[in-house]
Amino acid sequence: MSVNLATMLREGTKKSHTMAENVGFVKCFLKGVVEKNSYRRLVADLYFIYSAMEEEMEKLKDHPVVSQIYFPQLNRKHSLEQDLHYYFGSNWREEVTISESGKAYVARIREIAQTQPELLVAHSYTRYLGDLSGGQILKKIAQKAMNISDGEGTSFYEFADISDEKAFKNKYRQAMNDLPVVLETAEQIVDEANAAFGMNMKLFQELEGNLIKAIGIMLFNTLTRRRGGGSTELATAE
Repeated sequence: MSVNLATMLREGTKKSHTMAENVGFVKCFLKGVVEKNSYRRLVADLYFIYSAMEEEMEKLKDHPVVSQIYFPQLNRKHSLEQDLHYYFGSNWREEVTISESGKAYVARIREIAQTQPELLVAHSYTRYLGDLSGGQILKKIAQKAMNISDGEGTSFYEFADISDEKAFKNKYRQAMNDLPVVLETAEQIVDEANAAFGMNMKLFQELEGNLIKAIGIMLFNTLTRRRGGGSTELATAE
């Protein structure tokens, strides 16, 4: 019996999604306050995270569950390499480092790839569907806030191999619903997706210190005091 995993994930992670969007760093971003040094640190963390996830998914491309949601056209590692070259220069590989929260995130991806590979579905869903859904919104915000030209430093948000994002998201959700998993496994995947949102929140919280120093504590408090100013949650549900 198949389970409606796509709906379970959407409904089961709503609270986590909202909590992640209410982290100060994200609220500032959505309101158009993006500080370049904080942003490039985020790009560096994402590079290590996506590299780990894509490496493990490639190894598991014949796994009965992982193979069904393994779409190489979603891969972000190469795009992030282009962005790191833009922000750090040609010797970016010697310059970039991973944060403590990033290390924990990578360690979790490596661990489940060895012990419960089907839980990688949760990480794929949390990152890639979010990237596809809110990517264009965030790209425009980043370009305007950091005064960068189109195509510079925002390759992460470009999915060159996906021509129709809405159709692809439907295909992806159908693939999740067709996964050969029982209800118990589906519930574990939802739990892991909530944990993934928590890991992303820690990434953002670790970056807040840099952002506050850059923009000043008073402006940060003003920007994060009230809710609103944009959201990517509705786009994810489309």
